[in-house]
Amino acid sequence: MYAPDRLAALAAVVDGGTFEAAARALHVTPSAVSQRVRALEQQVGQVVVTRAAPCRPTATGEVLLGLARQTALLAAETSERLGEAGGVRRVAVAVNADSLATWFRTVMAEVAGWEGVALELHVADQDRTTRLLREGRVLAAVTADAAPVQGCSSQPLGAMRYHPVAAPSLLDAARDPSGGLDWRRVPMVRFDEDDALQHDWLADRGHAPPDVVHRVPTTADLFAAIRCGLGWGMLLDHQLREARDLLRLAEEPVLVGLHWQRWRVDSPTLARLTDAVVAASAPGGRGASVAQRPSHETR
Repeated sequence: MYAPDRLAALAAVVDGGTFEAAARALHVTPSAVSQRVRALEQQVGQVVVTRAAPCRPTATGEVLLGLARQTALLAAETSERLGEAGGVRRVAVAVNADSLATWFRTVMAEVAGWEGVALELHVADQDRTTRLLREGRVLAAVTADAAPVQGCSSQPLGAMRYHPVAAPSLLDAARDPSGGLDWRRVPMVRFDEDDALQHDWLADRGHAPPDVVHRVPTTADLFAAIRCGLGWGMLLDHQLREARDLLRLAEEPVLVGLHWQRWRVDSPTLARLTDAVVAASAPGGRGASVAQRPSHETR
């Protein structure tokens, strides 16, 4: 058995990035945190966290970090069932930015009515959300990966719909003498370095990536960047309805498959959150921005 205080120390070090930050979070001294982490390392016979800035879990540490998250949640739920005070249930979830800006807000509204539950959101690209789950940093994730992480269950949520669009002035400036588009001269806007939607769309049509690629890492600001002509990019259904001034570059949308992955633990809180996520993402649901069929990747 792994002592809960040792597991909690590991989680606090990874979350805070330093032993000093972990000490502040746990209301103990840095020396006490160091002793607990060393004791955990002696127990498993391996280093569990790198002493760097920031501190990161090793492969062994990732396994124990997942256990730490699960142990903390189950302990809080047990305290609640026993009628004890102070049992805050912390649920760390990874979600992509576009889901957070649309249908996942219904999930947040649902959780707002749950007493004693603290939702801790990690925003990342779909590949990163899966890694966060695998590393034990989160208990559940909205991801494009259908294959379940070891120890997790996976269920489809449907797909988000993206439309390639551009401001008319942007395309006019990139036309060749024959009136065709030189895609190398059409600047692109993407969410971040992990956002491959635009590059994949061009590659599928035999076009090379453009010389100029802008990085705009928020959903709302990416929308504004496309509208003002900074570059072409992908918009969601509801954004397209708000931007009648933009030109669609293709009739068919790009479908981005979403899945919900969570650790397989007997947690009422995690089960309740799963129900809320599935309901919010369902077509016709209160948070619906998700269509029925998966396929591709996601921001």
